[in-house]
Amino acid sequence: MQIILNKLNEILQYVKGHDPSRYMTIKEVSDFCQISDSTIRRNVQKGSLKCSNATGKLLFKIKDVEAFING
Repeated sequence: MQIILNKLNEILQYVKGHDPSRYMTIKEVSDFCQISDSTIRRNVQKGSLKCSNATGKLLFKIKDVEAFING
């Protein structure tokens, strides 16, 4: 349980210093959430993680990633 709390605090510190409207790549989201690219893509397909595909690649707003993490 303590490991989870430490990771959540790490994520919170990371997010606090960033503009919530900034976009992240799938690699950044993967590193940030510590989950695989395929898991992220699966959640995009299910609709549980919002993203933009306007540029031809998946881009994620920090606030949407936070909402995904927090459930």
